Amino acid sequence: MKALILVGGVGSRLRPITHTSAKQLIPVANIPVLSYVLNSIKEAGISEVGMVVGATATEIRAAVGDGAQFGLNVTYLQQDAPRGLADAVLISRDFLGDDDFVMYLGDNYVVDGIVDFVEDFRRDKAAAQVMLARVDDPRRFGVAELDVDGRVTAVVEKPQDPRSDLAIVGVYAFSPLVHEAVAGIKPSWRDELEITDAVQWLVDQGHRVGSTVIDRYWKDIAGVDDVLEMNRHVLETVEGRVDGEVDEASELVGRVVVEAGAKVTGSRIVGPAVIGPDTVVQDSYVGPFTSIDGNCRITHSEIQYSIVLRGASIEGVARVEDSVIGRETEVNAAPRTSTAHRLVLGDHSRVRVGC
Repeated sequence: MKALILVGGVGSRLRPITHTSAKQLIPVANIPVLSYVLNSIKEAGISEVGMVVGATATEIRAAVGDGAQFGLNVTYLQQDAPRGLADAVLISRDFLGDDDFVMYLGDNYVVDGIVDFVEDFRRDKAAAQVMLARVDDPRRFGVAELDVDGRVTAVVEKPQDPRSDLAIVGVYAFSPLVHEAVAGIKPSWRDELEITDAVQWLVDQGHRVGSTVIDRYWKDIAGVDDVLEMNRHVLETVEGRVDGEVDEASELVGRVVVEAGAKVTGSRIVGPAVIGPDTVVQDSYVGPFTSIDGNCRITHSEIQYSIVLRGASIEGVARVEDSVIGRETEVNAAPRTSTAHRLVLGDHSRVRVGC
């Protein structure tokens, strides 16, 4: 079995961060989202990986290389334009050959990986397998309908009147029959070859399409709120440790990771939180659900529920929260200016004026 990882998207909803970085490389708990995907592939016993890349190919290649650091053998497959998920299968035909494969969207995160999903597919020997999860608003997703045996009977992309609350998570498994399906479908109204249409083609041709319904956490990293939520969830699982320096004037509360080379002085850090290698936190407060990457500097500031990317600095800022701070970014306090207030007040007034 092989794996096909799709990392060709430009991440428009994560701009301006993705103007200079692939969204799959945004760190969550100081680990790139794509690394979680690659580790899941390895844990599932798969070593041959095709990575479908697009405009951010150079960055992806620089981060992943030949895959050896993950115990994988990675082959890069260039998609010249985003023409749909099924098009990614089409251009990967030579790499995939006649092998079964897992297709994993590189901006998705599934807690505890995909081992059970792959085992289900191998056991059932279906033409395809889809990972599903129950959601509150199925209209935002591709939705699957199942029979009493868990077999997929229909898939509909973003239905206005959904007949199921089972959303398709961005993980699929296919037998070589999918190549017939991809060749047999036409572009959608978006002028893209939709993988849901390929799955429906298999159903219509009478092939078995199985399902694995998960009840654990998963996230499609589409926007800033998604990244912050995933960061929160992953940080909930960290175990505190101190490999760097923390002086006696500082206080660590709860599960806090201080990586090697980091220095914390005169500060209070409330976990779960991660302070990256060679980062300085001085006379500051770092609150829960915050990950600060390596070579950052936080001085005389307060920050919580945020992600700070490598090389950024925050100085003299009273409060930062719900934020993603890009690489090598500088955030400083604005100089105080004299403000005059002209007031015409009636009798018995009560006024509070901000300084």
